[in-house]
Amino acid sequence: MKKALLVAINSRFSHTNLAVRSITGYVNSHKSPHENYDISFLECTIAQPLLEILRTIAEVKPTMVLFSVYIWNSPQVWSIVAELKKILPSILIGAGGPEAGYRSDELFEKIPELDFIMQGEGEQTILEIMETPHISTETLTKIPGVFTRLGFGGERPLLPDLSELPFPYPEIQNPDFTEQDTRIYYYESSRGCPFNCAYCMSSIDKRVRFMPLEKTFQDIQRFLDAHIKLVKFVDRTFNLNTSRYIAIWDYICTHHNGYTMFHFEIATQQLDEQALDYIQSVPKGIMQFEIGVQSIHEKTLAAVGRPAKIEVLAEKIRRVPKTIHSHLDLIAGLPYETLTEFAKSFDYTIGLYPDMLQLGFLKVLSGTTMEIYAKNNNYQWLSQPPYEVLSTPDLPYEDLLFLKDIELVLDIYNNSGNFKSTIHFIQSIVSPKKGMFAFFSSMVHWLHNQFPGEFYLPRKTGTWFQLFSDFMSTQKYQLDFSSEQIDVFFELLRFDFLSLGKPGAIPQWCNRSYNKDAHHKALLTYTDMTSTRESYSYSEYEEFAVNPLSGSAEKVGILFLYPKPKSGVRNQEVQFHLCPILLETYPEHNQ
Repeated sequence: MKKALLVAINSRFSHTNLAVRSITGYVNSHKSPHENYDISFLECTIAQPLLEILRTIAEVKPTMVLFSVYIWNSPQVWSIVAELKKILPSILIGAGGPEAGYRSDELFEKIPELDFIMQGEGEQTILEIMETPHISTETLTKIPGVFTRLGFGGERPLLPDLSELPFPYPEIQNPDFTEQDTRIYYYESSRGCPFNCAYCMSSIDKRVRFMPLEKTFQDIQRFLDAHIKLVKFVDRTFNLNTSRYIAIWDYICTHHNGYTMFHFEIATQQLDEQALDYIQSVPKGIMQFEIGVQSIHEKTLAAVGRPAKIEVLAEKIRRVPKTIHSHLDLIAGLPYETLTEFAKSFDYTIGLYPDMLQLGFLKVLSGTTMEIYAKNNNYQWLSQPPYEVLSTPDLPYEDLLFLKDIELVLDIYNNSGNFKSTIHFIQSIVSPKKGMFAFFSSMVHWLHNQFPGEFYLPRKTGTWFQLFSDFMSTQKYQLDFSSEQIDVFFELLRFDFLSLGKPGAIPQWCNRSYNKDAHHKALLTYTDMTSTRESYSYSEYEEFAVNPLSGSAEKVGILFLYPKPKSGVRNQEVQFHLCPILLETYPEHNQ
């Protein structure tokens, strides 16, 4: 019996592979009654030992193994392929995915164990392979979408009807299914992209096909019923058809379970007035948007096939309400963008106050227009995955390294959300002439002096609070901040620290202003106080010289109520209650 195993090597345990699930489901749902074959999939991670993955594959006893290959897993995949035929010498080994389909000649030359490569969508191709009576290199060469060393079977037509794709996660419909909060469930309601972004593989296929709305609604409901934590729509541009994508949003909002978050990649220029009006009423905790800004410079955007009027895009981004988590992207290494020009893009984009600002680095992918441009314009990039740019005519290697350090500091202090009040305050007082890029640059230089060559190493959150305190204390004059502004900074840093959760030890920099009587009074006012010990265990009280919740210059007390573990209750957040100041804080009140 023919036995095919589709193998995905994910970058993390939390990830899922949509391709192997979609193909397996499609082939099984279209399997003819008389056919005698079996197809299944295996998901591993790049962190797993090679011997462990080899053993898992071998125990399935497949006659054919097909790998889903991407830039993040290709080194591991090719290592497995090189060893697999030593233990299963008679199997056929194939590969597909963006890291294989457009590099057949190169891969056949480098990897003698590889028997065939699939290009494009795999559902119909693998169904035809499985229904071929006698699979061999010769018969595979005649199948559209398949490369062998003997030739190419020709272009495979795209799947015309996406309704034929089964739901990729049937296991979540099992009554015994227990959702793992760490898993990300990827979902597609369309395929293809009409845009021409030079650096993107999606620009190769411009024919957009949509999943029927009714089926999309059914699939969304399955996620909601299973209480999945995060569903990421992988549609390359979700918001192409206004009536369609608003209908999807409306279904989600109308049927929401109070827990599941839906993630969408949004082309801002496609958001019209109807969509912008609709999202104003979207409740918090339901949607998050990922929006690619990439650069604010028209010449740069035009060079990579993304011509845009940046002020129009920015105005639409500003209209995305704060109830929707926003994630804006920039790409370093694009044409014509020097470090100075990139800093302008950075300051402009962070000035839109996204919840996250992702600083990415250009990857020169095979088969893209960007690859041709890079070859013609003296770009240097890694010759192996992830094909990341090393230098450009405008951005030398040293500047890219510096941006790597900016990325780290940005992720810790801006994107983590751990310093939200503090960073927003700094944004409000940083000189427009310098901007936040200059602020983070100063921090990078300071950290390099404190930890030569090692500040990038992972540290505990408490350490980064301490470093922020030290940096502002020692660099306040170089940063042109007044003593009054530094005082406000420390008030907000203390607020951010206490907002993370019930502290164990209080760090030295955190100069507490605690009043036990006020804490007790606040608990009586805002909680049922059934257990004094429990009430104090899940709360804190602190007094501030400014109001961290409004930014106003008034002395306030704040009761922090930390979430208690409750069965069936998710997405709990810290609650804040403003309290009247009962007494001045005296030493005998301090802990």
